[in-house]
Amino acid sequence: AHQQLLQKAKQGRTDLYFLGDSIVRRWGALDYPELLANWRQNFHGWNAANFGWGADRTENVLWRIENGELDGIQPKVIVLLAGTNNVGARAGGPGKVDEITRGLQAIVDLMRSKAPNATVIVTAIFPRNDSMDVIQEINAINANLAKIADGKRVRFLNINDKLADADGKLFEGVLNPDRLHPALKGYQIWADALKPIFTEVLGPPAS
Repeated sequence: AHQQLLQKAKQGRTDLYFLGDSIVRRWGALDYPELLANWRQNFHGWNAANFGWGADRTENVLWRIENGELDGIQPKVIVLLAGTNNVGARAGGPGKVDEITRGLQAIVDLMRSKAPNATVIVTAIFPRNDSMDVIQEINAINANLAKIADGKRVRFLNINDKLADADGKLFEGVLNPDRLHPALKGYQIWADALKPIFTEVLGPPAS
């Protein structure tokens, strides 16, 4: 997978770089044609490339960036969504929250050093209902992520109030039956929140 993504990094210009786990990957993947069509509909004209990979934890994403997947690209915008695979389905307490936060901070720091001119959009970890036990941990991590952002070069984007109620219970149809991965409706909510930032930084998409 890493070798494939290194090759992708060399294929032409990338202005918009998505990084993360399977939630990111599925959006631009050939094996999810409905989601890929949505990706193209939303992001065509912005030179977007998808560097998500299934089952990745924060340490896997960090390793991939350490080992060349962002080298020489200089994107103008990077979208990061990672951490839910570290959260898992079991609560782990404050130490776990701190560890996941530090992992995400390390990814942001490394992206900033490798692509210093990029605007980084750190997306809040989405609510997951395969285990309601972890909702409070997700909320705590997201509160920490909000503090990473300066509102300029590093933005924090939280769409969770459009995916779930105040208790973290998902709204109908936004996630798949696995209660972890977004359905088409959930991806479109994310796209609708991202596109105004893309337009601000990149200008309107090319025809």
